[in-house]
This record gives sequence, structure tokens and C-alpha cells, in this order.
Amino acid sequence: MALDAPAPVGDRLYAPPLRAMTVGSVALVSLLAFEALAVGTAMPTVARALDGLALYGLAFGGTFAAGVIAMVVAGIWCDSRGPAAPIRHGVGWFLVGLVIAGTAQTMHLVVVGRMVQGIGGGLLIVAIYVTVGQAYPEQLRPRMFAAFAAAWVVPSLVGPAVAGLVVEHLGWRWVFLAVPVLALPAALLVERGLRGVGPAAPGETATDARARIAWACVAGVSAALLHYGGQQRGAHAVIVVGAALVGLAVAVPRLLPVGFLRAARGLPAVIGLRGLCAAAFASSEVVIPLMLSRERGFSPTAAGMVLTVGAVSWSLGSWAQGRMPPPRSRATLPRIGMTVMTLGTATVAVAVLPQVPVAVGVIGWALAGLGTGLTFPSLSVLTLALSRPGEQGRNSSSLQLGDNLCTAVVLALTGTVLAAGAAPGTGTYLAMLSVAVGCALLGALLAGRVVPTPVT
Repeated sequence: MALDAPAPVGDRLYAPPLRAMTVGSVALVSLLAFEALAVGTAMPTVARALDGLALYGLAFGGTFAAGVIAMVVAGIWCDSRGPAAPIRHGVGWFLVGLVIAGTAQTMHLVVVGRMVQGIGGGLLIVAIYVTVGQAYPEQLRPRMFAAFAAAWVVPSLVGPAVAGLVVEHLGWRWVFLAVPVLALPAALLVERGLRGVGPAAPGETATDARARIAWACVAGVSAALLHYGGQQRGAHAVIVVGAALVGLAVAVPRLLPVGFLRAARGLPAVIGLRGLCAAAFASSEVVIPLMLSRERGFSPTAAGMVLTVGAVSWSLGSWAQGRMPPPRSRATLPRIGMTVMTLGTATVAVAVLPQVPVAVGVIGWALAGLGTGLTFPSLSVLTLALSRPGEQGRNSSSLQLGDNLCTAVVLALTGTVLAAGAAPGTGTYLAMLSVAVGCALLGALLAGRVVPTPVT
């Protein structure tokens, strides 16, 4: 169902009918990004203050697992009732989780708060994607997804630094408690735009919905175990990671579109390509600061600035795809983006060699970010375009699930490579980055499959 007001035309993303929705949605995405980055900075201090180092991994893995389950619930909810209620509940759960974590007196309560945050974030991100599909005309969707990409840039630039200052001068609790003050106005802006947005068609049956939620629980627990196992060593790590991979292998085919694992043409290939893109970027992002600090003597700030280059170029690529005329083939942007990303990650891998200047790696990382920026929003737009009425929620949920689960698997793989040696060296970094290059190259080769087979 469309908005009651006439849809804007051209490039009027901030026209009166959509202005509040656009500003509020981008603000909420930016706050989710800031919180994700800020918590990573603050969590070591939280663990020390509450004597909770043993629960440190669960504070992240539990959030991830809760988010996986919430994404599936959000998809079902959006298709059956529309995105308004999931957005409202997502904001509510997210804020409650922040308050629980910010006022916690034990690490156990911090973990609970983080899991509640994961529920809120999972509901929000899927419902916001569905809202773009229902409230925005097709020609504005690339620009809206470009705005979401930009909403990650400022937090990636200032989030860790601001969080560090807050922890040092105000205390770690304010990393959690300050966000609700900003989230409430953003939620009120989105609320104004939600009037008239509802389900496009009946969603799946109650039986199917319950089965999907059950499999989402299996996938969420498996993903948490994968996160936990990646931080362990020896036989214990092998057992945990193996059990987690079995759980994901059973659950994922029941949550993602049929043909996802073989990149079947159309939506399955779109979901798979997004997962490969997310995994390639994330696995490179893990290696770069480690390599720069250990092998090239970079300070944490200097290494962070290199990562910032990738974030800025990602935003630039997203901006560019939002202003390009529609290509003849929907596969064009994903193919170009994944090819550029392959070149970028391969260049980063070359820069691991001691005789290669660091500047080469920085250029490679900028290319990787540019390719990701061209690919990510274009696949989001494709997902909505390939979704029939009543399936936007399910498919938006699959898109986010594919991102998260592919990234979790690849990060566990690179973590295993890192743990295999006594100390990381050139060979270790090359092996880890080869995983990223392989994901990007496979995506480039499969990009043509995002176009469905014509019906004759």
C-alpha cells in the first residue's frame, strides 16, 4: 500500500510527503551504526568494570543471535501487518536494551541488554527496508539506500573516537544511555510517515511462519556458537565451530530463497551476491588493522584512518549508483562493483608483502570500498524489484540474514586461519585475505545470475 500523499517524482527524496520519513529513517540507521561501533570500543572497559571477561564474547554473539531471530520475525510481521508495528517495536526494544545495559550492575545484565538491543535492531533494519519498498517510488530507492550507506560513514569516522571520549570522561554507561535521547526524535519523525503504510498482500500462513521462526532460532544459536568458537583454541574450537556449521547448514536452506546455495537466477543469486560482498569486505576489514599494527608499526589511530578510507569510498560508490541512469541490465552495477572489489582486495593482499608500500594497500582498500558501495545498494533495490506483493518483508529479511550469516561463516574461517599459527605473519595475512578475494571474485563471476530467466 502506498502513502496517502502523492508520491514525489524525480530526485525529490526530501519532498514534503517523504521528508520526515527520510530524515527519521536515515537517523535511525545512523544510530544503529553508531551504537554497533561504539559498543566495540566501550566493551573492554565494561568487562573490566563488572568483572565479566568470561561473558565478553557472549555480549556480541548473543546480540548477533537475537538479531537473526528478530530479522525473520520482522519479515513475517511486515508481510502480514505492514512495517509500522515492527518499526515501533524495534525502536522500543532497542531503547529498552540500551537502558538495561547502561544501568546494569553485572555483566549478565549487560548481555541481556545487548540481546534486547539485537532484537530491536533486527526488527528495525528489515522494517525500514520494507518501508522503502512501500513508501518510495522505484526511481528514488537507489538514492534512499545510498543515504543509508552514508548514514554508516559518520559513525565509522567518529563513533569509536566519541565512544572513547565518553568512556574516559563520562563513564561507559553513557555510551548506552545517551542514544535514547537521539533515537526518540528520529522515531517520531518516522512515525509521521508511517501513516497509510500497510501490508501489500496477505503474508505466509501461521504454520509456515512458526516453522520459519523455529529455524531462525536454530540459525541464531548456531551463529552465536560460531562467534564463540572463533574465539577459542584447539580441539574445543573445532568442536564448537563444527557444531555451529552443521546447525547453519540445516537451518539456512529453510530461511533463505530456494536455490540460494547454488546461486539460482533471480532473487537467490541476489541474496547470495550480497552475502559474498558483505563477507569479503568484513573479512578484509578484520585483517587490515592487525597487519598494519603488527607488521608496519601503525598506531591504532593510524590503522583506523586506513579503515576510514574504505568507509568514505563505500559512501562515494553508493552516492554514484544512486545518480547513475538505470543501466540496460540489472546485472551491470553488481558486476562492476564486485569486479572493482576483487581488484581492491587483491591489491590489499599484495600490500601485505613487506617490500610493497602501504600506500598501495590504502588504494586497494579505497577500491574495495568503492566496489562495495556500487554493489550493496543496487542489490537492495533489486531485492525489492524482484519481490511480489506480500513478500517484501520475507525477502528483505533474507537479504539481511544472508549478509549476517555469510559474514559470520567467513569470519569464523579467517579466525581459524589466524589461530592456526603461534603468531600471525605474512603467510597468515595472505591466507586470510585470499578468502576475501575469493568471495569477491566468485561474486563477480555470478553477478549475471541476478537477472531472472525470462518467462517464455
